[in-house]
Amino acid sequence: MNRREFVAATAVATVAAGLTSPAAGSPAATAADAHSLTRKQRKPRYCLNMSTIRGQGLTLPEQVRISAEAGYDAIEPWMRDLYQFVEQGGRLSDLKKQLDDAGLTVESAIGFAQWIVDDPAARQAGLEEARRDMDLLRQIGGKRIAAPPIGAQSAAGPPLPTIAERYRDLLEVGRQQGVVPQLELWGFSKTLSRLSELAYVAVGAEHPDACVLPDFYHIYKGGSGFGGMKMLSGKALHCFHVNDYPADPPRTDINDAKRVYPGEGIAPWQKIIAILQEIGFTGAVSLELFNETYWKQDPRIVLENGLRKMKTILSAT
Repeated sequence: MNRREFVAATAVATVAAGLTSPAAGSPAATAADAHSLTRKQRKPRYCLNMSTIRGQGLTLPEQVRISAEAGYDAIEPWMRDLYQFVEQGGRLSDLKKQLDDAGLTVESAIGFAQWIVDDPAARQAGLEEARRDMDLLRQIGGKRIAAPPIGAQSAAGPPLPTIAERYRDLLEVGRQQGVVPQLELWGFSKTLSRLSELAYVAVGAEHPDACVLPDFYHIYKGGSGFGGMKMLSGKALHCFHVNDYPADPPRTDINDAKRVYPGEGIAPWQKIIAILQEIGFTGAVSLELFNETYWKQDPRIVLENGLRKMKTILSAT
């Protein structure tokens, strides 16, 4: 092992050493205190990623209304729906009031700004897009936004140290806007498809807001072992995408559309939930599905089924 490889390996190791040994009174210590509570005392925040009912063609206010009626605590809207709402004459203040009245928080959102790409002009445009996304999101109470490797998913992207620098730039935009970009795992991507890569970039960014956004399905699709989650800390996890996947088609051939309700596939959810409890995860669990069968159903039924099944897997550990 040469010096550069040693430094890189040491940096990744600090995810365990640094993040799981919090100082008293720090946010991480608070998470550790929450972990010490019994399962019955902890109350998970159940969130809905709007991909789950994307096929029904609902407006954003309709999505908010049925999410509240189904019993969710929070939502993850897609930025394209938020832009459409504004373009059609909707007022963000009205949407914020609807969310507040319904008791819903906006834990995260899904955007596709190309912050990671090599072309300097395209990357700068991506950062500006992220800035606009965050500005809109903040006005409805949004706290975080996904930062997937869009633009680098079809071919192997930049080296991990370079990605870490670019993620730091994105985090600085987030600091200015008051919205935290979460480094998102995409298991099908040629870039940032494994938990170890996410850990490297998050540590390498050397930024206090660095965090990761994993997903049951994407961990499986990318070929990571779920045991690697033990190297993370609840402090670096604000939201976790929840779903399940069948045994057929096999991992190499499966795609987003094959995701199913949690507990209806082969995901080792008992192991996953146990690890999340062990590392002190106290964030939101967000149902994210792209199943076309569900898109053809009454969205209320889909949301009720999804919430019930999420609660089932969380209460069974």
